Amino acid sequence: MERAWTKKLPIPFATAGGLCLAVTAVVCLLLDRGGPFDRIGVACAMLALAALALFLLKLEKVGRDSLLLMLLPIGLGMLIRACMLDYAGTDFNGFLSNWYQVFQENGGFRAISLSVGDYNVPYLYFMAAITYIPAPNLYLIKLFSILFDVILAWGGFRLARVLCRKTQRETIPLAAFSVLLLLPTVLLNGAFWAQCDAIYGGLTVLAVALVLEGKNKTSVALMAVAFSFKLQTVFVLPLWGMLWLAKRVKFWELWVFPGVYILTILPALLLGKPLKDILGIYFNQASQYPRLTLNAPSVYQFVPYGTESGGNHYALVGIAAAGVLVLALLAVGLWLGRRLDRRAAAAIAVVMAIGVPFLLPHMHERYFFLADVLSACWACVCLGGIPTAVMVSASSLASYRVFLRLKFNYVLHLFGNQYGMPIEATVMLAALVTGAGLMIKELKRCIHSGGEVEVW
Repeated sequence: MERAWTKKLPIPFATAGGLCLAVTAVVCLLLDRGGPFDRIGVACAMLALAALALFLLKLEKVGRDSLLLMLLPIGLGMLIRACMLDYAGTDFNGFLSNWYQVFQENGGFRAISLSVGDYNVPYLYFMAAITYIPAPNLYLIKLFSILFDVILAWGGFRLARVLCRKTQRETIPLAAFSVLLLLPTVLLNGAFWAQCDAIYGGLTVLAVALVLEGKNKTSVALMAVAFSFKLQTVFVLPLWGMLWLAKRVKFWELWVFPGVYILTILPALLLGKPLKDILGIYFNQASQYPRLTLNAPSVYQFVPYGTESGGNHYALVGIAAAGVLVLALLAVGLWLGRRLDRRAAAAIAVVMAIGVPFLLPHMHERYFFLADVLSACWACVCLGGIPTAVMVSASSLASYRVFLRLKFNYVLHLFGNQYGMPIEATVMLAALVTGAGLMIKELKRCIHSGGEVEVW
């Protein structure tokens, strides 16, 4: 009877999903910017992205009934994103649109050699490319991020599939795909805010999945591309060093990283951009913001708001603490060796994604993006990870709200001091503690595995 009920679901799900996609097209046709052909183009692009999502699932040999079921989360995800396309926030108006204007006025790709923005050159290639497309730049920027929302969901599918039991390999990966496509911070980041964290986030999640599948060189190459877009990739980059110490990745395979990174910056060099400018981008970013935290739910929210005295000391302690955390996790790889299995490695990645930005200074609210998506994937595979994922997502979403409203959610007044985001930071700390607890549980299981080695 249960099986018969399950077989009746695909048609209504597909119908609802198709209706969502139809409404998506209508919403795009009613957008504020551009002319009729621009809006038709945006509608076609959104439907194409939905088709891409289905194609990627088909590529993973997802069955017909499951594809019909997935039409609903895909259609709903596209509809929500379409409703956000007209919003232009401070980041777009103050930065992205100005960068676009510089490229447009200086010959597109010829402007790559100029000092434009504080993003690395792969994103600048994209900015230069869209100046040749006669369509509103706001929609083009957001569509690029939505493309990587789909890549992110695909990476989550593959990560969940490699981690779950064989009997669950039909439902759990599809759940991970749906969750990542509809995760609030993922929805807001690109489609609403016009940010691009889904680019490095999607590439990183896919890279983690590939390294756990044993496709080491491809995973390292993807991490190099992710790093070329965003410095925040370094939060989980030590995972590959740990896997090398555990003899799961060969040392020579790690050298794919600098090779691919050089390839990503080579066009900029050929277009006349000085090497020192390219290599200096991330150093400039690291020193650009003197504040201990920029609305991030990190440990520095426990420092009184507006405190300047001793700020450098707090920052140095936090950097040291993050370093100790990474070294401890590297030591785990060396200690366990090949006894380290996929689930333990994934749990370590989750702790890195939460713990490193929690301890480092000068973090923005968006820097927990990897924590959001990796903890969500882990929760789909391990029910015990649900509280961690919920806390990470809630804290991160509340931090987004602070920036988007330009107002703290709750200010704590204590002993004459103000604390701007104490609740958000406490929730993220609780997520780190519970995530570390789950990691320790997975590591104990590896230790007591009786010497059995999982084949990757």
